[in-house]
Amino acid sequence: MTPSASLALSTRGLRKSYGSRLALDGLDLSVPSGVVYGFLGPNGAGKTTTMRLLTGLLHPDAGAIELLGWPFRRGDRQRLFEVGALIESPSFYPYLSGRANLHALAAAGAPVPKGRIEELLELVGLRERSTDKLSGYSLGMKQRLGIAGALLSDPKLLLLDEPANGLDPAGIVAMRETLRRLAASGKTVFVSSHLLAEVQVLADVVGIIARGRLVREGPLDSLLADSGVVRVRLSRPESAAARAALEGLAPVDADGGDTDEAWLTVHVEASRAAEVNRALAQAGIYASGLESGTDLEMLFLELTGGEASSEGRMQGIGTPNGGETAT
Repeated sequence: MTPSASLALSTRGLRKSYGSRLALDGLDLSVPSGVVYGFLGPNGAGKTTTMRLLTGLLHPDAGAIELLGWPFRRGDRQRLFEVGALIESPSFYPYLSGRANLHALAAAGAPVPKGRIEELLELVGLRERSTDKLSGYSLGMKQRLGIAGALLSDPKLLLLDEPANGLDPAGIVAMRETLRRLAASGKTVFVSSHLLAEVQVLADVVGIIARGRLVREGPLDSLLADSGVVRVRLSRPESAAARAALEGLAPVDADGGDTDEAWLTVHVEASRAAEVNRALAQAGIYASGLESGTDLEMLFLELTGGEASSEGRMQGIGTPNGGETAT
């Protein structure tokens, strides 16, 4: 029997419920080999459930999973020998050293080449602290040790859930460089993260889910090139008139919030922000905020209906991620 496809990971019609709550509703993912794949979605969208299904920690109610081109079913532990995973917080023995924890983990899984543990301790920057007990490790150090553990068997596919959790800015940069090197060597790195700016500089391909379903997937450059928008902030009583004034330019979406202010998303190229502002002014409407661009945050908010932390939105006129501003 030979692998059925060249994809490193795929799901088809994946469904999972917790009682009456539907967590995944027919999820379809296609992850190419040799890339960093950014897996994104609002809280509660089904990201962690997906990661648990991909590692056999949960079993789907319906649908199919393929890992490295082969079907992955319940009890298929051997298939996971080619998959490294860090799901949520890494679990280690607090009374053992970092090095001893990796030895214990290696003894429970696939064969580990001689010298591999020392190589990984160097890779994640823990060689000098490798003899210290885990109880003395910071959250970031534990996270780096977890990544070393996921790499023990030199897997072809690496599944990481929030790998930058607990890392300082220098650690995040080092992590990014490590993951890019792994992808360049032919491995596939599947990263679930809420750090949109970091995913934008890290990922080759992105999949965005909302309410348990895939809403967009593809090469990041292509997605951003196709998704220019201008977002307008104004008082809610003016939103209906503003929408009417702008719909002659392009389709307009409005947020569903209940605050005194509203955001309108105008689906035009970023370079047309001044044109949007002019149309509003001609209608006697003056925006309190105007931002434009094609960054991942704006695409994410557009596709998920604004299901993100308010921290991601502007608090004044301008753009946080290098987009253009028109006044």
